[in-house]
Amino acid sequence: MAKQTKEQLLKRQFLDPKNYPYGFSRSGDFSIAESQALSRYGCLIAALVDGHLAPETEEDEGYIAAARGDREPQSAAEKAWCKYQKRINRPKMGSIYGTKSRGMGDNEDMGEDSDVEIELDD
Repeated sequence: MAKQTKEQLLKRQFLDPKNYPYGFSRSGDFSIAESQALSRYGCLIAALVDGHLAPETEEDEGYIAAARGDREPQSAAEKAWCKYQKRINRPKMGSIYGTKSRGMGDNEDMGEDSDVEIELDD
């Protein structure tokens, strides 16, 4: 695979169909400005953070520092990227009801050794 340049990455729109299948702007997590910054600069920031592209300017180094948490995000793209990372890496909520479905046909607790007696009236 050929190395991509900064210009090529800036032309590509950043998408995340796994976490945001309808896009960033329709998710409700991001403002219009944040979704536009994320769509425009997301590919570049992802390539810089993953090490696929070496930083060329101070701005590129700023993206990396903000993404790693070394400094506070300053630009709109840095803020949007940090917010995006917090959203996709947040802990998954569990159910208070558990994961196993317990329907009417589920008689694990009522085996042959059960002390429950059923009386039928004739």
